[in-house]
Amino acid sequence: MHADDLILVSVDDHLVEPPGLFEGRIIAKYASLAPKVERQSDGSDVWIFNGKVIPNIGLNAVAGRPKEEYGVEPTAFDEMRPGCYDIHERIKDMNAGGVLASMCFPSFPGFSGRLFAACEDKNLALAVLQAYNDWHIDEWCGSYPGRFIPMALPVLWDPQLAATELRRVAAKGCHSITFTENPATLGYPSFHDASWDPLWKAACDENVVISIHLGSSGQLAVTAPDAPVDVMITLQPMNICQAAADLLWSRVPKNFPDIRFALSEGGTGWIPYFLDRIDRTYDMHRAWTGQDFGDKLPSDVFRQHFLTCFISDPVGIALRELIGIDNIAWECDYPHSDSSWPEAPEELARVAADVPDAQLNKISFENACRWYHFDPFAHRSRQSSTVAALRAEAAGHDVTIRPFDKGRFSHHHAGVAIGDLAGKATA
Repeated sequence: MHADDLILVSVDDHLVEPPGLFEGRIIAKYASLAPKVERQSDGSDVWIFNGKVIPNIGLNAVAGRPKEEYGVEPTAFDEMRPGCYDIHERIKDMNAGGVLASMCFPSFPGFSGRLFAACEDKNLALAVLQAYNDWHIDEWCGSYPGRFIPMALPVLWDPQLAATELRRVAAKGCHSITFTENPATLGYPSFHDASWDPLWKAACDENVVISIHLGSSGQLAVTAPDAPVDVMITLQPMNICQAAADLLWSRVPKNFPDIRFALSEGGTGWIPYFLDRIDRTYDMHRAWTGQDFGDKLPSDVFRQHFLTCFISDPVGIALRELIGIDNIAWECDYPHSDSSWPEAPEELARVAADVPDAQLNKISFENACRWYHFDPFAHRSRQSSTVAALRAEAAGHDVTIRPFDKGRFSHHHAGVAIGDLAGKATA
């Protein structure tokens, strides 16, 4: 399929929260305690909440920048493309990049909202979290119906409250909720604990997908404090592999047959081996481990419950039928450093050059729409939803890749070690 003819729904993008997010959304009792943006002496903009300072990490907002400027230093709003944080500019960038619709993970609260969960005053934490969810659903997504898959943050500290909040946002049309890839690392019960059952039941009742982004546990796979940062970046999908194994062998798929998980930004090339491994593990060890999937293999259970996604994964594309055509979705990852915006359609067309159109349509938009109960065509025709049609709407919108501040970002970070990033990650 030619890039111009693709229809693209991204199941993993990101937003940088605008400074005024909480204005008018928090009750007076907590208004002075709500998160706020402050300019630092180094010129960076940071969020302040609950005694913590959360910078906007450069790598999280590099759309429009040359690769030579990528880095981990804190950045400011005026150093980003407005599409990172301004919904109207985001739509222009989506059109120029040929992306019909997008699901946007949060930034400063952490991918699973762990910043709010760490607040000692749980009433304040809940008020802030609900204000965030309402802003995301009503304003960010609601400003352009049919262009965004709404996503909500979970109440990590209380499974019953988490279930209540899930049902609340589902009533607003939200069918995706973020969650941590490993609650145990955050001090909460593991996936194997029955404490989470109210949340799993609510997700099944309301047709809500549990979307798990790599790094959402606050821990990435590392080998040594002095290892180059390239090691950590290379191993990032291992977090998702671990989460998949943890959930697959847990009691959750057995007890909640309608539960669905999305493995966000984990790639797909590793999955055929993973499926082979879990089936062999089941065959060789179930007699003494006690695992029982009835008449199904673990790989069947995986395909029933898990959606996988990729940015550019030629290996995964080549092995797509071993993964399951109905279990693969495309992602753009705007405005993060792995994204190929605004040339993502051309990249996908290249890596999927040999994929039949019917299969590519599933991967590029149909699976996402089905899993997340999302219908963009209720708002615009399919003909007006292609890459070519969207780009025509964005005629004249500047997507030139250009440097911003060579003096600040010209070094290449070749010597950055994993230990140097301690405290800087916002995942």
